[in-house]
Amino acid sequence: MEFQKKNNQIKKRRRNRIHTRTRVIGQRPRLSVFRSNNYIYAQIVDDNSGKTMAQAGSRELKEKITKVAAAEKVGELVAERGVKAGVKDVVFDRGSYLYHGRVKALAEGARKKGLNF
Repeated sequence: MEFQKKNNQIKKRRRNRIHTRTRVIGQRPRLSVFRSNNYIYAQIVDDNSGKTMAQAGSRELKEKITKVAAAEKVGELVAERGVKAGVKDVVFDRGSYLYHGRVKALAEGARKKGLNF
């Protein structure tokens, strides 16, 4: 019973991620977010060429801070690296995650450092 419940959660998360991706793919470079229990990662991907233009993750951070503060720092890092690579406008791909908490903090950090979405 427990296995079936977990399997349904995974299927629902995949379906939501694909639904979000189909709405944002191909317009501009995509700011993609992955959130685990402990860390958060972001990357700017150009889907037309299939290249990752910039990436950052909370594992790079040396200081001990909260998860939300780390997410904001990751947003700032990926935005700085994206602007350095020549990317100003992106589409925010939150995947299956709600725009709340760490995902929202990452987006606000990226906007603060110059990404437009």
